[in-house]
Amino acid sequence: MASKSKILVIGATGYIGKHIALASAREGHSTFALVRAAAAADQPPAKAKLLQDFQAAGVTLVHGDLYDHGSLVSAIKQVDVVISAVGFLQLKDQTKIIDAIKDSGTHIKRFLPSEFGNDVDRVNTVEPAKSTFDIKVQIRRAVEASGIPYTYVSSNFFAGYFLPSLGQAGVAGLPTDKVVILGDGNVKAVFVDEDDIGTYTVKAVDDPRTLNKVLYLRPPSNILSHNELVSLWEKKVGKTFERVYVSEEEVLKKIQESPIPLNVVYAIHHSVFIKGDHTNFEIEPSFGVEASELYPDVKYTSVDEYLNRFI
Repeated sequence: MASKSKILVIGATGYIGKHIALASAREGHSTFALVRAAAAADQPPAKAKLLQDFQAAGVTLVHGDLYDHGSLVSAIKQVDVVISAVGFLQLKDQTKIIDAIKDSGTHIKRFLPSEFGNDVDRVNTVEPAKSTFDIKVQIRRAVEASGIPYTYVSSNFFAGYFLPSLGQAGVAGLPTDKVVILGDGNVKAVFVDEDDIGTYTVKAVDDPRTLNKVLYLRPPSNILSHNELVSLWEKKVGKTFERVYVSEEEVLKKIQESPIPLNVVYAIHHSVFIKGDHTNFEIEPSFGVEASELYPDVKYTSVDEYLNRFI
């Protein structure tokens, strides 16, 4: 059996990056997290704790910066695989990672740019979310043009973002009497636990089946319509909620009239719950593979299990 790749995570202290870095260490990879030297020395308590957790898990902290080419090249030279989990404000700057990979030599076996959402090549998204998705598309094309081997991870909805509000847009907390549903509530969406996203992502890095493909995370138990999600919750709490349905026309109006970032939230919900962008296409072998089929040994957290946390 081939030895496991050494992995560098850029954006490791971010929302999804921490799950990827810890999964990498857990899966037995030599794992490196790029952190700014100044940031490592002067962190808020939560981030300082995270860095301690990294070190306790065996993650090596490497000082460097996305905007310091030399340090980026130096960090990349230590690994075989680069995973980017940078936030949306830095998506465009991933061209700097591509340049650093090229300047570090030809040894990088895989690059995973920051995706972890909808498959941006197969969406029907309106502004203001469209612009962010367009940047991800531009990065995909830049990666392909560079000739660097890649995997794109389409993880669909982060469970931690969407399940605590039962999939409602712009709502904090679980419903008490009514649930607002965009569209007819029958379009299927996919919800994936963040730890599972980390695990599936890391399992893909050395897998020839995911080379130059999109890895889709569609665990069968986690593909639910909004109506099904509400029904599941009603069954758990023994209560029926009033369902308020919002037409597509009304949703588009809300997107136009809402402030940032609520307009982005509505646009993403419109893409998924009305246009069906998680599930409105078949995964063809020519462009993609599905994670739970490739890795049946992963015991993923189902939506049913996830909701039990709120009881």
